[in-house]
Amino acid sequence: MLRQRILSVVLIAAALVMPSVSQTPPSPKPGGAADGDAAVKPSEAPAASLPDAPAVQGSGEGKQSKRILGVIPNYRAVSADTKLPPLSVKGKFVLATQDSFDYSSLLVAGFMAGIAQARSSYPEFHQGAAGFGRYYWHSFADQAVGNYFTEFIVPSMTREDPRYYTRFHGGFFGRTGYSISRLFITRTDAGGETFNFSEIIGNGAGAGISDLYYPQRERTWTKTGQKWVNQVALDGVFNFLKEFWPDIRHDILRRQ
Repeated sequence: MLRQRILSVVLIAAALVMPSVSQTPPSPKPGGAADGDAAVKPSEAPAASLPDAPAVQGSGEGKQSKRILGVIPNYRAVSADTKLPPLSVKGKFVLATQDSFDYSSLLVAGFMAGIAQARSSYPEFHQGAAGFGRYYWHSFADQAVGNYFTEFIVPSMTREDPRYYTRFHGGFFGRTGYSISRLFITRTDAGGETFNFSEIIGNGAGAGISDLYYPQRERTWTKTGQKWVNQVALDGVFNFLKEFWPDIRHDILRRQ
């Protein structure tokens, strides 16, 4: 029953994510990870830990991969029962860069630009090839600005860890609640917990900065607030996908 429930919800979430992604995922936002006791090589550690030091990982269950469904970037997700050293400022910069310039981000920017142009979301951009170019670079800029604020700039200032620590253990509803809570609670570089300024303030700052390169008529409090709320909600969907991806990958797709 748990597998069927997880699969159905993930398929629905994936259907929502693929046509509406405007930033690279997300965020692995920290939570509590259980202690492990087996040392692993740096090459076996989660991608997010590689810029700094090797990880210490427990059992092989709850293991994350670099991509979800072979496409969605999953660099920030940390496997369950994995202990990581603090992520340096350089590591946070690398993380934001990976999410911003991953090939899938380039494709998503084009997809979002096509949707926006078809709907004539910004009449000032016009139609045709030139119009698509304007839609494209605005979409790409939105993704990059959001990523750098939530994964690099704000976390470096507040000393927060922008990675998502997979819980894995527990029931479906408990883990779902945990994944949503990571929007508001995150791990500090020192290993404690704090309010997730990176997610809330970072996305707010990204939405505000985007007003600088959008047409004047689009720079309203309402539209800026909508972009802010939509991005936080989208990150919540990504958190859910990150939390249950090890289950889907191992139990349903039968991958180690």
